[in-house]
Amino acid sequence: MAKLRLGALVDEKPVKLMVELPAPVHRDLLAYAALHAAENGLEAAQPEKLVAPMLAMFMADDREFMKMKRDGGSARP
Repeated sequence: MAKLRLGALVDEKPVKLMVELPAPVHRDLLAYAALHAAENGLEAAQPEKLVAPMLAMFMADDREFMKMKRDGGSARP
């Protein structure tokens, strides 16, 4: 089986955020949670537990964002 990009989930104090997902994205998130669990020998995580690490990985892979962050820039209004 191919190795998923998302590694182990870190348990930190969460910040509540409410979002609406399109149904196909939610279904894929459920499927990803099941694959992630199988790969790591765990029970499937709730899909909302995957969103933060996925977003963090996405932002870490965005070179322009990381450059702005490293240079002290801010996208805050």
